[in-house]
Amino acid sequence: MKDLLDANVFIEAKNRYYAFDICPGFWDWMDHIVSGGDVLSIIMVRDELIRGKDDLAEWIEERRHSRWFRPVDDPKTQRIFAEIVASVQAADYRPAAKEKFLSGADPWLVAKAKTLGATVVTHEVASPDARKRVPLPNVCDQFNVPWKNTFEVLRALTASFTFRAD
Repeated sequence: MKDLLDANVFIEAKNRYYAFDICPGFWDWMDHIVSGGDVLSIIMVRDELIRGKDDLAEWIEERRHSRWFRPVDDPKTQRIFAEIVASVQAADYRPAAKEKFLSGADPWLVAKAKTLGATVVTHEVASPDARKRVPLPNVCDQFNVPWKNTFEVLRALTASFTFRAD
């Protein structure tokens, strides 16, 4: 099964547990694991991250044309995206929450995951009572798209980052 990475997977890694200077092995692992084609993301996530103008943006920019940032212009993804838009617009979220969610990569991530039969990887958690924001896992659940967090992926793919004495 394929895993599609949300932008917050990269951002949290860079800002916290796997910062470039603390755990370069994570980033080496990312380069390695995506070469197999089972860990992917989408062009919209790539573009969001590049706009960050930081070391993560530079890292992503170096991989701008890699095959793991998938386009979403295929007819099936476009059709599912339209269904997601209609569903979010009809839901009981605040208008600003709907606008923010629909203007970002998240609905496209769900649509592409549904198209590929993939799992969305995110640090967000489901929140059925949310109204001020549209949680990505809520939309995944509504469209029967599985989701999990980074640590579940790391364990499933038996990632291991070991200490190296210099």
